[in-house]
Amino acid sequence: MLSNLREQLKKHLEQSLKKKLPATVNLPSIELDIPAEKIHGEFSCNIALKSAKLLQKSPIAIAEQFCAIVEQALPANTQLNGKIAKIEVKKPGFINFFLTPAALREIITDIFRDGNNYGRSTHGQDKKVQVEFVSANPTGPLSVAHARQAAVGDALANVLNFIGFKASREYYVNDGGNQINLLGESIKCRAVELLGGTAELPENGYQGEYVKDMAKEFIAKAKIENLADINKQDPVSFKNYGVDHLLGVIRKDLEDFNVHFDCWTHETKVATKDSINAILDLLQKKGLLYEKDSALWFRSTDFGDDKDRVVRKSDGSYTYLLPDIVYHRNKYDRGFEKLINLWGPDHHGYIPRIKAAAQALGKSPDSLTVLIVQLATIYRDGKPVSMSTRRGEFISLREVIDEVGVDAARFFFLMRHINAHLDFDLELAKKETPENPVYYIQYAHARIHSINKKAQEAGLKQRENSFSLLNAPEELDLIKKLGSFPDMLFVCYHELDPYALMQYLHELAMVFHKFYDQHRVIGEDTNLSSERLALANATKIVLANGLRLLGLSTPERM
Repeated sequence: MLSNLREQLKKHLEQSLKKKLPATVNLPSIELDIPAEKIHGEFSCNIALKSAKLLQKSPIAIAEQFCAIVEQALPANTQLNGKIAKIEVKKPGFINFFLTPAALREIITDIFRDGNNYGRSTHGQDKKVQVEFVSANPTGPLSVAHARQAAVGDALANVLNFIGFKASREYYVNDGGNQINLLGESIKCRAVELLGGTAELPENGYQGEYVKDMAKEFIAKAKIENLADINKQDPVSFKNYGVDHLLGVIRKDLEDFNVHFDCWTHETKVATKDSINAILDLLQKKGLLYEKDSALWFRSTDFGDDKDRVVRKSDGSYTYLLPDIVYHRNKYDRGFEKLINLWGPDHHGYIPRIKAAAQALGKSPDSLTVLIVQLATIYRDGKPVSMSTRRGEFISLREVIDEVGVDAARFFFLMRHINAHLDFDLELAKKETPENPVYYIQYAHARIHSINKKAQEAGLKQRENSFSLLNAPEELDLIKKLGSFPDMLFVCYHELDPYALMQYLHELAMVFHKFYDQHRVIGEDTNLSSERLALANATKIVLANGLRLLGLSTPERM
C-alpha cells in the first residue's frame, strides 16, 4: 500500500535528518503529501519550507541540503531498497519522491492478499461511536432531505467500521411534542370529512394525501361507522395510530434503501418524567440553572453559547432542549465515546446549545460532533420540484427509489460534500451512459467481469505474483490509484464525509477505462496478458470494496 511506503519514507527522513543535524535543531513535524500532479512524484514534503525561519536559510537551500542527507542514507535502508527511483527539489522548497515501478507493483500483491479487506485497518481501536441520522419526526413519509442524510450517515458508518471503529447507527424517534399532536388532529379532521362531516385542519396541520389515506385506514381498523363513533375515540388514539403507521412506512423505505439501523430510540421512552427530573437535579446541583420571568434557564453561556436557554417555560412545559439533554446523557450512559449527529440546515443554530449540554454533563466538547447535511433539490425535466411536508407537496424517498433505483439514488445523494447544496437530476440518474457517474463506475466493475469471462474461454489465468511487465504509463497510473484507496478512507474519516470515496471511485473508473482503451488485456503475449488480467482483477476488488462501503451493488453485467 502507498500508505505503508509513505510511513517507511517518513521514518527514514526523520531518522536520517536527526543523525546529521545538530542536536540543538528541533525540526517541525515531517509530513508527506500526495501531489495533485504526477509530475511531482508519488510523495511531496514541505519540511524545508517549515524550517526556513528556524534555520535562517532559504527553503530551496534547506531542501537541497536535506535531499542530499536523505539520498546518502538510502542505501543502508533495507525497507526502501530499490523502491525510490529519484528524489528532486522543486521551488520554492519542496522535496519530491518518485517510486520505482517495482515498488508500485507490490500494491497488486497487497490487494490480492487482503481481498475484501483491502483498505481495512485497526485505526479506530474498537472505539464506540454512535452515528445518529435521519431521525425524522414520524409525521409523514421520508423526504429527499432525509434521504440524503440516510445515504450519508449509512456510508459514513460503513467507513468508520471498516477502519476499526465500532460504529452504531441510531434513529431517534421524535414521538413527543406538538407536531405529533398536530398529526393526530389532522388525521381526526380527515376522518370526520370522510364520514360526511365538516372539520377545519388545525393551524400548521398536515395536508398531504397520505393523511387522508391514514384516516381511511383508521376508520376501517377501529370499525367506525358514523360521526358519533369518531367522538367516542380517545383523542390519543389518532396520533398513536399515525405514529405507528408512519414509522412502519419509514422503516420499510429505509430498508429498501439499504439503510439498517442498529437502534431505534423513542423520545417518549427516554425523556420520561423521572429522567427529566434527574437531569434537572443534576444541572441544579452544578449551579447551571436559574429562574427568570417565571421560566427555568440553562446557563449555556458558561460553555460558549451566545445566550442562556430556557428549558422550562413559564407555563410549566419543557422546551425541546431538555429532552435532548436527557437523550444525549442516555447516549453517553450507553458507553459511546464519540457521538456524531447528522442534522438538517434548519438546526444549525441549535449546535452551540447541544454542545454546551454535553459539557454540562461533564463530557469533552470533542466527544460530540454535529454535521449539518445541506438540502437537496430534485430536478425533473430541468425544473426544480417544490417540497413542503405539511402541504403534501414533496417527492418522497420512496418515489425516488421507484423512479431511479436504489444504487442511483444513494450515489446521487453522495455526489457533493455534505456542506454543499445538492442538485439531484432525476433524468440523469436514470441514464445508462457514461454521463451518469454511478453507471460509469459500476460499468467498470461489470466490464472486468466480462474480461474474466473472455479470459476463461481463452484458457488464460492471471499472474499471482511478479508483475514485472506492467510498465506502461496507464498501467502504473492505475496501480497508483489503487494504492491510494486506504488513504482515501482516512480522508473520509477526518472530514466525516463519504464524498471523497464517491469521488475516488469515479476517478478509479476513469483511470481503468483509460488503461483498457489503450491496452488489450487479452492479447498475443500470454505473460503480459496474465499480468494485465491480474491488474484488472485488482481493480475489481477495490471497486467492489468501495461500492459496498457506499451501500451500492457490484453488478457483473450491465
